[in-house]
Order: sequence, then structure tokens, then C-alpha cells
Amino acid sequence: MRAEFPDFRLGKVLATSFTGTLSERHGDAVERIPAPHRLIDWLAVNGLAVDSCTPAQLDLARELRESIHAAATAAATQDALPASAVHVINDCSAQGRAAAVLTPEGKRRWRLSSASRVEDALGVIAADAISIIAGERDGKLALCASPTCRAAFFDTSQSRSRKWCDMNTCGNRQKKARFHANRRKNPGSAE
Repeated sequence: MRAEFPDFRLGKVLATSFTGTLSERHGDAVERIPAPHRLIDWLAVNGLAVDSCTPAQLDLARELRESIHAAATAAATQDALPASAVHVINDCSAQGRAAAVLTPEGKRRWRLSSASRVEDALGVIAADAISIIAGERDGKLALCASPTCRAAFFDTSQSRSRKWCDMNTCGNRQKKARFHANRRKNPGSAE
């Protein structure tokens, strides 16, 4: 991967990790897939390697990303799903021609069409989003407590009370801010 771009924020859930390719949505937004080759990198890291990506395919990927984010946010806040987002997710899911395959190690992997099309990879991501938003998986959709982030994430913790999309970024940032605020209030107590 190329060092001139921000790191990917990878999670265990494909669809919500994909929405994390645009972070800090309510602050200084960070676009982690600014160019077609960067989408190729993200897909490869997530087991969906493709041969190439056009600017139009990148646009489609971003449209899917934003649709998943909108639908997941609505589901997390128990609002009606936006019809336009549902339409995009369904279209991407239907256009993909990927197949789930079982590895000798007993793991599921995705086999894309022989041309390894971006649309096939997006179909896998859309199908993952559908299973989460439809409530088919054990967990719940939530929104990051960071006021600048507000990313949708899938909480699979035992208590289903996670606050942060990622503890190493948003959670750590908030803990540091609280620590420094407490130090300013009580300057002698931290020593």
C-alpha cells in the first residue's frame, strides 16, 4: 500500500468497515479512497482483490458507501431507511456475481467473477450491509459517540454498549481529551 494516503480503519464487519473509508464526517473529513487504485488496495486488504478500477467504479463505490452509511445510521437511530439508499444497496447487491467458497481451513472466502470486477466486490459489501441492517446477525448497529465522527458500526460486544467505532482512534482520542480536561481542572492530582 502507498504511504502517501491515510491508513485504512479496518474492522471485523465488512460493510461498516467500508463506510469507514470516509471518517470524521462531522469534522475535517478524511477520504481514505481518494483514487481508484486506493479502492483496489482496500478491497485487497479485505479479501476482495480486483484487477482494476475506473473512476466510474470508484464513484459507484462511494455511492454505495454513502448509502450504507445512511441506511445504517437510520437503522441505528430506529428511523425509516432512506428509499434512495435502499435502492443503491439493492442494485449493487444484485449486480455482483461473487460466490462464497469454503477454504480447506474451514473459512469463507469470496470468489469474484473471472474478470474480478469491482461490481462483484461491491455486491459482496452490499450483501453484508443487507444482512446487518435486516437484523440477521447477532449484534446491533450503533453510532460512534465522537461528535466529529458519528460513524455507524456494528456492535458485537457482549453488553452491546460499545461507544466508539474504534477504540484505537475515536475512543482513545476521547479518553485523552477527558484526561487532559481533568488535569486542567485539578493540576496537582495527576502527579
